[in-house]
Amino acid sequence: MKGIDMAFPGVKALDGVDFSLHAGEVHALLGENGAGKSTLIKCLTGVHRMDKGTILLDGKKIQPSSPQDAQHLGISTVYQEINLCPNLTVAENIFIGRQPMKGGQIDWKTINRRSQELMRLMGVNIDVTLPLTTFSIAIQQMASIARAVDINARVLILDEPTSSLDEHEVARLFEVMRDLKAKGMGIVFITHFLNQVFEIADRITVLRNGRLVGEYMADKINKLELVTYMIGKDINIIYDLKKAPQEEGAQVVLEATNLGISGKVEDISLHVREGELVGFAGLLGSGRTETAEMLFGVLKPQKGSITMNGEKLSASSPLDSIRRKMAFCPEDRKRDGIVADLSIRENIALACQALRGFMHPMKPQEQQELADRFIKLLSIQTPNAEKKVGELSGGNQQKVILARWMATQPDLLILDEPTRGIDVGAKAEIQRLMLEMCKDGMGIIFISSELDEIIRCANRIIVMRDLEKAGELDGEDCQQADILAIIANEEKEEAMT
Repeated sequence: MKGIDMAFPGVKALDGVDFSLHAGEVHALLGENGAGKSTLIKCLTGVHRMDKGTILLDGKKIQPSSPQDAQHLGISTVYQEINLCPNLTVAENIFIGRQPMKGGQIDWKTINRRSQELMRLMGVNIDVTLPLTTFSIAIQQMASIARAVDINARVLILDEPTSSLDEHEVARLFEVMRDLKAKGMGIVFITHFLNQVFEIADRITVLRNGRLVGEYMADKINKLELVTYMIGKDINIIYDLKKAPQEEGAQVVLEATNLGISGKVEDISLHVREGELVGFAGLLGSGRTETAEMLFGVLKPQKGSITMNGEKLSASSPLDSIRRKMAFCPEDRKRDGIVADLSIRENIALACQALRGFMHPMKPQEQQELADRFIKLLSIQTPNAEKKVGELSGGNQQKVILARWMATQPDLLILDEPTRGIDVGAKAEIQRLMLEMCKDGMGIIFISSELDEIIRCANRIIVMRDLEKAGELDGEDCQQADILAIIANEEKEEAMT
């Protein structure tokens, strides 16, 4: 790709960007949210028509007119947000649009057998005839990758493929990537997990603000240099964060006692005080998200009780929780957080409007003032408040969701993976905002798969394992090894030995 230019109204998304990919290599494409990575890939795959520049495949000029056209040329993409059909089976999703036929009818036997083989190649042994929604986001992501692999693409683009995968699944994916690389496939790897970049990538290209910063051999650059190129600032300044100080005798904002749902979460008890940030650590599927959803009323507990500011929550519904000054940013921002086709203004106003009731609509001017205030406060990168949220980068979408809940002035904010799939600069901004809100007296529950984030921000850490609370640690003196020991259940294993 040579000299690629792409502009949207009010935004220069790409400015003369060059990018190359060799056969048989993994090339990491890095940059902050809004740096131009996704736009560059969408130009390559025919989603966007670039304003200027050329694309060469094996020395021949191409200009894909659609993702399907790009696929026919041998360019396959797995996007960060899973774009499969939840109402279809896993096998149907893998083969949709290219079903093998036999005797004039779809050959379901071949589809199911081949899908089973592909999922096993991904290290996943499941019943592929079940609906996609039967399985976790991680399994759905693996199905999306299996589909791309089966197309026999010459160029495979993986956009944040590991954001929903656990350590074992990431290791298996990397095995698959190395196998494909050995067979001569060129792989573009987009991620915010820098450790993974150095584990799997051969070359690295960095974009910032729509421009090419540079191209580097992965074994010739260190992590600190890479982050500095990505954000254009000293990483030590960005991560100079201090935990919110804890006041003695601070009031308990939220208290949950013996909460549980059979098969989802078992007997959870916890409390959060004013100005305290409580971190939730644990592996994927340990019950962290289910606990958060019970607290907010998305899931109805079968047993136990919840009190908010000393008053028992009698109804188990999100609206009742909002009225009691609780807020919740969900794990899957695309499915459960943003309303992609609404503007930033409309998305930010949603929770405030819900509190008022739809018989008392907010005036457009009031919505505008609210949106403009939070766009400035949270540094949301947009030309104006009328831009559709679905057109923003992942980090800016997350900020819009935060703004929605901050506008309600909650006493307790639950954040489920708020930094997943966003760049290091945006992560630091969100962490800084969390700590500032704690200093102002807000209680926060922070769920993250990245232990360094939990340790950096949390005053107390609750460790989940096997759908229950396995331990609790003081955040001031906690080390990663302490958390991992509880997750691995080392004490129990030693006792058994």
